[in-house]
Amino acid sequence: MARIRKKDLYEAEHSRSRAASRQRLRDESIPAKRAVRTKRPVNKLFRNIRSFTIFCIACACAAVIAFELYLSSLTPIKNLEGFKPNIVTQFYAHDGEVIKTFTAYTSKKIDINDVPDDLKNAIIATEDKNFYVHRGYDLSGLARSTIQNILAGHVVQGASTITQQLARILFLSNEKTFDRKIKEIIISARIEKSIPKDKILEMYMNNVYLGSGAYGVASASEIYFNKPLNKCTLSELALIAGLPQAPSVYSPFNNMKLAVQRRNQVLTRMYKMKYITKEELEEASNADVKLTKVPRFYTTNKAPYFTDFVMKELERMGFDETDISQGGYRIVTTLDYKMQEKLNEAILTNMRNYGLTKRNQQAAVFSFSPIDGRILAYAGGKNYTESQYDRVQAIRPAGSAFKPFVYATALEKGMSPNDLIDDRPITIGNWSPKNYGSNYRGKIPLYSALTISSNVCAVRLIKEVGIRAVIQTARTLGISTPLEYDYTIALGSNGSKLFELTRAYGAFANGGYVVQPFAIEKIETSRGKIVYRAPKAKASRQLSLKTAAEMTAMLKTVITNGTGRGANIGVPCAGKTGTTDNYKDASFVGYTPSVVTGVWVGNDDNTTTHSIQGGSAPARIWHDVMLTAVEKFGKSDFNYPEIELKPSWAIRQGEANEITDELQNTYTPTESNETYKVSDPGNPQMEITVPNIAVPKEHSQQVTTSPVNTQKVQPQPKPQQPTPAPMPAAAPIPMATPESVR
Repeated sequence: MARIRKKDLYEAEHSRSRAASRQRLRDESIPAKRAVRTKRPVNKLFRNIRSFTIFCIACACAAVIAFELYLSSLTPIKNLEGFKPNIVTQFYAHDGEVIKTFTAYTSKKIDINDVPDDLKNAIIATEDKNFYVHRGYDLSGLARSTIQNILAGHVVQGASTITQQLARILFLSNEKTFDRKIKEIIISARIEKSIPKDKILEMYMNNVYLGSGAYGVASASEIYFNKPLNKCTLSELALIAGLPQAPSVYSPFNNMKLAVQRRNQVLTRMYKMKYITKEELEEASNADVKLTKVPRFYTTNKAPYFTDFVMKELERMGFDETDISQGGYRIVTTLDYKMQEKLNEAILTNMRNYGLTKRNQQAAVFSFSPIDGRILAYAGGKNYTESQYDRVQAIRPAGSAFKPFVYATALEKGMSPNDLIDDRPITIGNWSPKNYGSNYRGKIPLYSALTISSNVCAVRLIKEVGIRAVIQTARTLGISTPLEYDYTIALGSNGSKLFELTRAYGAFANGGYVVQPFAIEKIETSRGKIVYRAPKAKASRQLSLKTAAEMTAMLKTVITNGTGRGANIGVPCAGKTGTTDNYKDASFVGYTPSVVTGVWVGNDDNTTTHSIQGGSAPARIWHDVMLTAVEKFGKSDFNYPEIELKPSWAIRQGEANEITDELQNTYTPTESNETYKVSDPGNPQMEITVPNIAVPKEHSQQVTTSPVNTQKVQPQPKPQQPTPAPMPAAAPIPMATPESVR
């Protein structure tokens, strides 16, 4: 008993000791707790942020769960399998004519069981790899793409499932709004409840737009390859499967290189998802694309080259071809349909009249208003079904049609149309340009040099004003193509686009102002809501009014007395011909106060046309188109100050500057008492009377433009003119030193 009591006492003492130790520890921790209390505001802020974050996540989860529950409660769509979309997007001309309807030019239905497995796998791999797993929508994919788009600052990734795409095709517009996306998800959930997955895939493949007028995969196989789906190869099926993302971009008719790249992306996705083997991937990726010869779907397109241009303008606004073709829009363009009809007729008639009937012999025409920029007529070739290549945007040498930029530079520097220039041989380095037929006229006014399109005068003038100044003028007027620092650009040796060349001439017609041409006036939804209206055209002055007036006065003489007589329409107009070496390119660009039109004729393979010049077929096409234009847009004269153009014999000594230089070879021009008529073999009605000047045979031709033939006639007496008052001499022009000489 005594032992037990001692043990109990020992344990009690030990317990008291442990309690005392714990008390000491508590006492020692009080300062630490007080230190923690001093940092309480920081912990409170952290706790608030954490609580707010947890609250937001909880709300988001609750919203997702609620949305999922709502979607699961939706009812199916009745009679969905028999539903047909109403695709009525249309392009209108400015005068109300429907020029293109986005409807099923070729639309063919196919049963899902008749669709090759390779095509089904290709579409699923490309458009929706989880198609057979999700319930019509993929919220995680939507969240992922939203984050990617926010980080990129623009749309870089989509999250639409095949079911969502079908919902948009059948029931919705293509407006890129959050509201439409919610509707798309809701309808997708209802579609999934209405029909099985295979039926959804079948409806999608029968209604999706695949470019070039094809709705559905069966139509696409016939349009692109002229054969049924079950005869298409893996390579061809992969190309079709790659089209829904951007039909116009990836259409092999528009861009074969991009079409092949997209096809190979589809094949790579199929390989990664184990739909095809490595050997099948390599074989299909290296296969050539063999398209049908003649696409048949453009017959209902009344201005095909123009509508292609409109499509590109819409893409720059943020639309894609699927948006347009399936959006039910009413797109009003600037096109004047009567002008377009006449343009199409003028190209075919005049090309036939001049024997230009081969497939590679082509023409292009571009017409716009220099006042407000509206594109009035547009054709990139003579037959769209044979070639969809747009030659309005092609880069070809302008020939003498470039010379007005040289003359405009001289006028901007203070020269006058009546200043005299030596029309005689010139040699720069090892280059000796030569006039056609070796005809030289001695000292003539600048405007006469432009009228007869003298090559040596243009070269002498660019030597006077400087190459850099001429390039600067061309750039400010809108010529963006490369221009070499070389004297030969005076004769149009460098390439330019007909679109840009014509736009540049607009500055001569509009008081020196450059206006950007445009094709779309407004866009309306199917409900009449205007989603786009063209702003007022922006015009920038790049030439003085005086220069525009003087250039117009000079270019008028080209049509009334010079190489462009074939374009004379009997009302005030101005223009310039252009013909390149060996007759490879012929062009005519001209204008009235209201309309500027440019015409190009040549061979696609850059071979010679043998005899076609700017004053022949191009001038005649311009003539026919502009006759229709002036009937609608007026026959008034230019609202410019009067410019007096004096004949060379009436300009007295000291009245004008003389542009000349020291010749490297001894040369004395001699003028006889005879005159010659200059005629264009492509246009026998055109004749110009010029003096005959003997020309040394040693001057050889290296670059020629504006070719002409000569025919001897009787001398013409000079008319008596009153003696004009002396004119002040212009300031001397600084010389430019070339960096290189061709």
